[in-house]
Amino acid sequence: MYVPHFNALDDEAAIRAMVAELGSAQLVTTGADGYPMATLLPVVWRGDTVIAHLARANEHWKQIADDQPALLVVTGPQAYVSPTWYATKAEHGRVVPTWNYSVVQLTGRATVHDDVDWLQGALDELVERHEGHREAPWRSSDAPEKYLRGQLRAIVGLELAVERVEAKAKLSQNRSDADRAGVVAGLLAEESRDAHAVAEQMRSGVLRR
Repeated sequence: MYVPHFNALDDEAAIRAMVAELGSAQLVTTGADGYPMATLLPVVWRGDTVIAHLARANEHWKQIADDQPALLVVTGPQAYVSPTWYATKAEHGRVVPTWNYSVVQLTGRATVHDDVDWLQGALDELVERHEGHREAPWRSSDAPEKYLRGQLRAIVGLELAVERVEAKAKLSQNRSDADRAGVVAGLLAEESRDAHAVAEQMRSGVLRR
């Protein structure tokens, strides 16, 4: 991934928090025909391992060999930036449109799991991640065991041993304070929730290096 130094995000806690908050990633691998394959998956990243699962009916998993190189792409809020929002437009006009966004790429080697017990543990971990804060959280034990086992047989697990982490927050860090303020105001005036989220990231500096 191309990451200019002013867009590089190297705060591990911030990177992990972003992945945890978004909770999903595009799994990208190369198929037997040499072409890329991609599937959006719910993910949990702990330590140097990411766990996920795919539908058994999805042909993607059948083309993943043990320890095959794989890429997980976690994409945060993104938004178009109009040059009309820059204060410097009125000064010299040397401005063009751009795109602000944040992204994390996790690269490593993938292993497919077809064991119901492994899948049960992965499901429980995923559920805890999304249900743990609720007043009355759902647990897998709430479902009839026979039904749950049937559902588990309809998926396969995926484990990625993470070898490389790259993170980028392109949030107008290379612009002046006046230009950045103009971008924040412009994004907040848009109707897009993503635009508002990008503006909040810029304003709060949550993903600043």
